[in-house]
Amino acid sequence: MSGHSKWNNIKRKKEKTDAQKAKVFTKIGREIAVCVKEGGADPNANGKLRDLIAKAKANNVPNDNIDRIIKKAAGGDDKNDYETIIYEGYGPCGVAVIVETLTENRNRTAADMRHYFDKFGGNLGTSGCVSFLFSQSGVIVLDGEGKDEEAVMEDVLGAGASDYTFEDDVIEVRCDPADFSTVREALEGGYTILSAEVEQLPSTYVAISDEDTAKKMALLLEKLEDNDDVQNVFHNWENEDDWDF
Repeated sequence: MSGHSKWNNIKRKKEKTDAQKAKVFTKIGREIAVCVKEGGADPNANGKLRDLIAKAKANNVPNDNIDRIIKKAAGGDDKNDYETIIYEGYGPCGVAVIVETLTENRNRTAADMRHYFDKFGGNLGTSGCVSFLFSQSGVIVLDGEGKDEEAVMEDVLGAGASDYTFEDDVIEVRCDPADFSTVREALEGGYTILSAEVEQLPSTYVAISDEDTAKKMALLLEKLEDNDDVQNVFHNWENEDDWDF
């Protein structure tokens, strides 16, 4: 996936309505709350919390909101007991889909996931049915406007990244998940971070040529991403950007 394509997807998410932005804030807040409960409220001692704070800021979550979420979780005021559950399945045309959720009600979430896959021509599978088609990678997207490509290469590789692309003033950096925090922190001083997350990247892709099938796949992804319990959705639909519904 090129940096240009990835940035198009990020921009679409950033340009959502206020109600949709509020939902993004809520999802990131849920991740932060779980992270604080598991690793403490001090970002200097909790590397994952540092990463989530950076993610929140890249999504324009106000600092006051971030501080309030951390204090609430640290004080034990958040009584919800969330658990991470990962769902795997196939969408229309055999597109592989991984859905990462944080939920306090696994029965509700499982029913929702099954309903979405069934409704839009896919099927929810068992654990491991598609994950072998993906591998984890740290993905950091930077604003490259005005940056010299040779200097970018030195900065990115010097930070410990394994690969990068520089296209249309957007730099997409990839790294080993274990190095994600180190690479992100090394780059954030000199670059504007547009997004930063450990993602599931597909090894193979599936193209959809039929408009009705593509529309069903787009609706499946939309429903999954809008669900309150869903944190991330990864898939191997190759030509998603070719359709505009």
